[in-house]
Amino acid sequence: MQAGLTVAILGATGAVGTRMLAQLAQSTIPVKTVKLLASSRSAGKSLTFKGRSLTVAATTAASFADVDLVLASAGSAVSKQFLPIAVEQGAVCVDNTSAFRMVPTVPLVVPEVNKETLREHHGIIANPNCSTIQMMVALNPIRQAVGLKQVIVSTYQAASGAGQSGLDEFYQEARDYLDGQRMTAEIFPTKGDQRHYPLAFNLLPQIDVLEDDLYSHEEWKMIHETKKIMLGDMNASEIKVTATCVRVPVPFSHGESIWIDTGNPDATVAQLRRALATAPGVVLQDDPRHQLYPQPLNATGTRETYVGRIRPDLENPGAFNLWVVADNLLKGAAWNTVQIAECLVVDGLINSIV
Repeated sequence: MQAGLTVAILGATGAVGTRMLAQLAQSTIPVKTVKLLASSRSAGKSLTFKGRSLTVAATTAASFADVDLVLASAGSAVSKQFLPIAVEQGAVCVDNTSAFRMVPTVPLVVPEVNKETLREHHGIIANPNCSTIQMMVALNPIRQAVGLKQVIVSTYQAASGAGQSGLDEFYQEARDYLDGQRMTAEIFPTKGDQRHYPLAFNLLPQIDVLEDDLYSHEEWKMIHETKKIMLGDMNASEIKVTATCVRVPVPFSHGESIWIDTGNPDATVAQLRRALATAPGVVLQDDPRHQLYPQPLNATGTRETYVGRIRPDLENPGAFNLWVVADNLLKGAAWNTVQIAECLVVDGLINSIV
């Protein structure tokens, strides 16, 4: 029998699923067979993996027989329904939805930050929120070098963060606006809420539903995921975090303006730059005199997290501002998921490799 894994991609036809397939093809994971799974609406479609045409099948409980690894991005409800079944049948699952992120026994992993928690998995590993991932990649080297006490982040999140349907609506709105037609909004700021607004040529300071405490659920996720990833406890108090999440009229790649207090009044910009220059997954683009700084156009289609505009808070010693950009569908979703799977393989945490 050919050595390798049988890998299932759950949600294979979506914006993230198609990118998972492409990242899997470029990864170091030994693949024997790929199963493409989606809803019954997408069954029968064809996608290509390493030059071979594969047919998408409708997802059922029987889909996970003999599967070693599941990469999932089909929505929380689908993950909650099928991933426990996959685990029962022997698969290890890396889930890109919010279904299991805050379950205490489920590792929430950014490989550059806390891949050691993978050893604690019980069959399901959670991929963090896209905006959290890039912030963790940028802040962890700083935390290790000089400390980290507080984080205030404002995000500039791309339309594709709402999935293919959100991206399609954004493009249509832009065409309608430029053609002098009325823009129709059905998805933004979030599909399940009462009112909808155009994203094209607009800014929407709401991503996901608004909670009773006036924070959006996206903001809640950034706050509590940061604490779980860095401190192992979603309610930890050692690092204080607050967020404002904004949807912007950009198709791909999220930007983040991040203010941090290191708690170290002697920390310097030079120390931050040195830490970031050699950090895994980071590209330092910080030459303001030559206008070199991260931009969504340049980050799109790449796996790295780009950091620049590093400068001291002149009013608060030990505090700094920085600007972070990453492709939300790659590092923020598909690549981080496949990267987790690579770590599982390297560390022997998938038992079915033959």
